[in-house]
Amino acid sequence: MPSVPSDSPPLNQSTDIDRLLHAGTARLTGGVSLIGLSLAWVDWASHLMTSPGRQAELMRNAAVEVMRQCDTAIGEWSGRSIAASSDNTDRRFVSPNWKKPPYSILVQNFRAIEKWWDDAFKIHGVSGRHQALLAFLTRQYLDIFAPTNGFLTNPDIVERTIERNGANLFNGWLNAFDDIATSTLAGEKSLQTQRSLIGTNVAASQGAVIARTKIAEIIQYSPTTSSVKKDPIVIVPAWIMKYYILDLSKQNSLVAYLVDQGFTVFMVSWKNPDPEDRDIGLDEYRTLGVMAAIDAAINITGSKKVHGAGYCLGGTLFSIAAAAMARDGDDRLETLSLFASQIDFHDAGELRLFINDSQLALIEDMMWMRGYLKAEEMAGAFHILRSNDLIWSRLINSYAMGERETPMDIMLWSDDSTRMPYRMHSEYLRQLYLENRLAEGAMVVNGHPITLRAISIPIFLVGTEWDHVAPWRSVFKLHLMAEKDVTFVLTNGGHNAGIVSEPGHAGRHYRIATQRASGTYIDPDTWLEVADYKVGSWWPEWSNWLKQITPTETEPPPLGNPSKGYSIINPAPGEFVLG
Repeated sequence: MPSVPSDSPPLNQSTDIDRLLHAGTARLTGGVSLIGLSLAWVDWASHLMTSPGRQAELMRNAAVEVMRQCDTAIGEWSGRSIAASSDNTDRRFVSPNWKKPPYSILVQNFRAIEKWWDDAFKIHGVSGRHQALLAFLTRQYLDIFAPTNGFLTNPDIVERTIERNGANLFNGWLNAFDDIATSTLAGEKSLQTQRSLIGTNVAASQGAVIARTKIAEIIQYSPTTSSVKKDPIVIVPAWIMKYYILDLSKQNSLVAYLVDQGFTVFMVSWKNPDPEDRDIGLDEYRTLGVMAAIDAAINITGSKKVHGAGYCLGGTLFSIAAAAMARDGDDRLETLSLFASQIDFHDAGELRLFINDSQLALIEDMMWMRGYLKAEEMAGAFHILRSNDLIWSRLINSYAMGERETPMDIMLWSDDSTRMPYRMHSEYLRQLYLENRLAEGAMVVNGHPITLRAISIPIFLVGTEWDHVAPWRSVFKLHLMAEKDVTFVLTNGGHNAGIVSEPGHAGRHYRIATQRASGTYIDPDTWLEVADYKVGSWWPEWSNWLKQITPTETEPPPLGNPSKGYSIINPAPGEFVLG
């Protein structure tokens, strides 16, 4: 039985004993509900056992595939041309060395095994979610044994070892020992070293904290132009990570770009919650974050309206705030821009596969005991979703190829995750992921329901092609709920890199089209065919869109406004970002 932390509430109910037991079990399972996983396995196995025809089909498919792979191997060794897989999306096998035997044979075998298992879970009667969950977990398990992860089965490692006479392996051992020492002996010191770069290398845009609540600091950035657009921009980032994903180095800072374009920018910087913040709810993030920032922007600039912008869950939260404002007759929003933000969570990607009542109960018991969800637990979940890019490829480069990745600003940011308070995270997971209340008009704010159809302002919506957190087709669903024009941009890149897409970034492209309020809805696949394809960054597109709506310029406002209660508290980036 785990001990009760000093900051946990007293045991005053019989269910508290169960929660302690569940929290202790979660420590052993890495926060994964084995009950939820077992239900999926039982669903599949029981249906498979009562489907002899399907069993025979799978065995026949396996036998045919074995024969095909044997023929492929013979053809490869004899120099006979074979019909190779046309899958070019797996970046693990892009090296020309994988096109030669025996490595080409290993790739074909590996893909054949993956394909067979994907097909094996398709049993009539099995829940679609259970099929997808088991297929995902099996892919993660098979990825461990991918030929790329073996010293002798990866031709690039073999080639590098021969070229360097084994020096790469020696360097890999040194890298491994260094990582072990850093994580076990100096983990906190390493984190503090990283955070010392905040305010100098990253999050370095000039400005000041002009307001602070118990959950957020509001940053106003200094102007760099002689005149500014009349209406300021209020940006709300996700609370899962630090805000400076939008203010990285000077060359790829969205904040710096907007300020240089003549916009007055306000940013919400979320606090990294402590155990005493356990009872802060989702609505307090709205009132003490989004609404506090809007109030500050209005009072400091003197403008009657603001442009609202939200990234990831920050966009979801801003949508909730915008719907509540529209319901209450608050017309201070000029536009709403959402970047990789979901409104409808029905098709919320692979992360939603793990969101069920059993899993949420386990997470809630973990958070109840500590008062928050640990940052590394949430970060670990996102790493698993992209294990090939964020785990295995890094291990190969560091320990087998003997190379150290050049530290990048976005890598620093990705390691700087935050905790989440017990009440807020529970409400967010249940109301949005599990019950999808926002999309279904069942979310209640201040005692009354809100509806997205009440939002009657222009919307700028951005999705990314390879998003594993907010799939772009899920983001696209806002078209079904909007009452005004929606300009949708689909940019290449993932959830983070697609948004951090500064002008001049090589290899960037995007598609763009506007659905008029009076127009006819088109589905995502049709949209792909008719949208304009453009090369470059989508940032200028958004800037021009904002300028067309608010062309009027005025003198730059001062930082803060003491007469309205907004004095300068700290220079940017403030204190919360360092917590």
